Amino acid sequence: MTNDQPISSPSTSFIPSGTDVADIRRRINRPVVLVGMMGVGKSTVGKKLAALLQLPFFDADDEIEAAAQLSISEIFDQFGESYFRDGERRVIARLMDKGPAVVATGGGAFIQNETRELVLEKSVSIWLDSDEETLVERVTRKDTRPLLRDGNPRDIVSRLKQEREPYYRKAALHVVSDSGPHQHTVLKILEALDTWL
Repeated sequence: MTNDQPISSPSTSFIPSGTDVADIRRRINRPVVLVGMMGVGKSTVGKKLAALLQLPFFDADDEIEAAAQLSISEIFDQFGESYFRDGERRVIARLMDKGPAVVATGGGAFIQNETRELVLEKSVSIWLDSDEETLVERVTRKDTRPLLRDGNPRDIVSRLKQEREPYYRKAALHVVSDSGPHQHTVLKILEALDTWL
């Protein structure tokens, strides 16, 4: 489901006094794009961050599914990964032109050179990082991830994490998401944005 309207504001009780969310929001003049491994919490954290900043939220995978009228798994099965990556790049390019918003990308999006260059040029990119144990625990909760179908999820996550981290490191900001509540990660992102902006 797409959502180009701001999400209603959540409780802000977890934000330390002295953190001026409205001031941070005023300084955001481009999309804030979350990149990182599957299972790191980009969509969940992104929704919470967007609600707090009163910005629209877009999940790139949801936007791709809406454009293709197929699920991500169906696109992979019917057309292959390269077809999916091309559509993903086009959708993310469109999202980069929507102005201030929070965008969650798929785990492989930032690995693609054209997509990464676009995100680096037109947004504030944030690498959401997490330890391997947390990622494995989260990605095995459901079986809708095409890249995890053909092998041991732990081995696949470990290999992908190792392969992709050099690309994720190119993001403007690096925030670690631990196994605690997602609000902790949102707060870390706010602090990182406040410093960077």
